[in-house]
Amino acid sequence: MSPRGGVGTKLRSIRRGHRWTLAEVAGRTGIPVSTLSRIETDQVSPTYDQLTRLSDGLRLDLAQLFSPRNRASAAVPVARRSINHHGAGQLIETTNQSLRYLSTDLLNKSFTPILADIKTRRVEDFGEFMSHPGEEFLFVVEGELELHTECYAPVRLKAGESIFFDSTVGHAYVAAGSGKCKALSVCTVPQHHSFEPANSVGPKRKVATKKKTKRRD
Repeated sequence: MSPRGGVGTKLRSIRRGHRWTLAEVAGRTGIPVSTLSRIETDQVSPTYDQLTRLSDGLRLDLAQLFSPRNRASAAVPVARRSINHHGAGQLIETTNQSLRYLSTDLLNKSFTPILADIKTRRVEDFGEFMSHPGEEFLFVVEGELELHTECYAPVRLKAGESIFFDSTVGHAYVAAGSGKCKALSVCTVPQHHSFEPANSVGPKRKVATKKKTKRRD
């Protein structure tokens, strides 16, 4: 369950602010209406894949789905910083993982840091593999983790070991062994994302252009 006032509440506020129906949001993001409704009412927590679809389809910075207020994207200032003390960040509980999104106070980040507690211990129980635009760096903080992908044989990583991979490839995290499994995931924001203030979201307008005609002498 998402905490009260979490992503579901924020998404509903953004949607209603723009007077979008669930069907319109579904059309923009590719997320089924039934799933969007369950996210908004905190019946389920969105996966990272779904969050990236929401940010891309609604033309929002991912952090805007975590912030307590609507914030317009501004020019990135020099020397930004964001400190994450113990327990900071936005916690999202899913069936497979407990995900703590860090530095959610900053917009326009080029990457998203996520601290993950891996729950699943069998790949058969993971369900559909994750897949999202960009690249990902995974560092095992505690325990052992087994990374499954659609392209390579499973690889087991111990605490202190890491891997960098293309996150467009389907992948799944599985806790190996009987102890706790904690990892830091750093996901890049694709370069083609060009975030705008939430209040500027709307259908793209076609710009009329004059056809060039050849001059006859």
